Amino acid sequence: MVKELLRKLSNAHGVSGSEGSVFSVIKKELKGHVDEIHEDSMGNLIAVKKGNAFRVMLAAHMDEIGLMVKYIDDKGFIRFVALGGWYDPVLFTQRVIIHAAEGPVYGVIGGKPVHMMNDEERKKGVKIDDMFIDVGAINRDEVANLGIDVGTPITIDREFCELANSRVTGKAFDNRAGVAMLIKTLQTVKSPLTIYGVFTVQEEVGLKGARTSAYTIEPDIAIATDVTIPGDHPGIEMKDAPVEMGKGPVITIVDSSGRGLIADRRVVRWLKDAAEANNITVQTEVGTGGTTDATAIHLTKGGIPSTTISPPTRYIHSPVEVLDIRDVEAGVDLLVAALKKKPVL
Repeated sequence: MVKELLRKLSNAHGVSGSEGSVFSVIKKELKGHVDEIHEDSMGNLIAVKKGNAFRVMLAAHMDEIGLMVKYIDDKGFIRFVALGGWYDPVLFTQRVIIHAAEGPVYGVIGGKPVHMMNDEERKKGVKIDDMFIDVGAINRDEVANLGIDVGTPITIDREFCELANSRVTGKAFDNRAGVAMLIKTLQTVKSPLTIYGVFTVQEEVGLKGARTSAYTIEPDIAIATDVTIPGDHPGIEMKDAPVEMGKGPVITIVDSSGRGLIADRRVVRWLKDAAEANNITVQTEVGTGGTTDATAIHLTKGGIPSTTISPPTRYIHSPVEVLDIRDVEAGVDLLVAALKKKPVL
């Protein structure tokens, strides 16, 4: 089931540059379903299903936004930096897991108590520079004895759970949802094409793994599987994000107001035709927000026709992201249907 796969992936931990536990889940799930699987020098996991000379790259980034140890003071409090795009107030008072050499260490993100803030401090909100992690240690040596050092990665301590109406919540749906879509596609698809399923690293800090892997593979077309923002809840309007959860996966036409990806219309048409022929409900998007691995891929070498397929996901870049599992399943159905034949380019 897609839901149980997403549970495993969301509960795994892998900040940019430290994607190892996610890597392990993926390799186990793909065993016996692909012809080749290997890790490249950047750390991308590349799975291949062999077919004819036409090469399709499907890319899903493994990494999640997280933190990293920057400094440990004399009293054992840990200062940290953000890896990826955090909204600072989301982090204040979260419980975290520090992935130390000796095993996981739990801590809490603290800061100045609200009762002790003046009016100006309350209005400003707590910034990352004002926060620290408390693991219960009383000095720097105790922290070192726990296996924590400068550069140790940190993730949020939050687990997957189910909500009503096929909705689920958890951390790192950006982009474990895309990873789940890609795994299920590789497990299911029967295609005449050669398919490269690439689980990329370091997307959240600059689309790095996608850039290097696309350069090596030189695919004929590429599709990134990621998440996108719906406009179906308070605080955002449909005119700003005109897609909804539960209404199907989203095919990107433009993201980041064109500063990121302007999708290849032929690839978009190929996907929409497959959706129509197989009664799969899809949505399309011209977005103003973020971008995906497809941006780096489509600018590689002489240019690679690309787009993105995404389940709408609420509250992204937080520990409580929410999506409708049916959108993920429909995304798999769309990829499997489209890959039955080569697009016309």
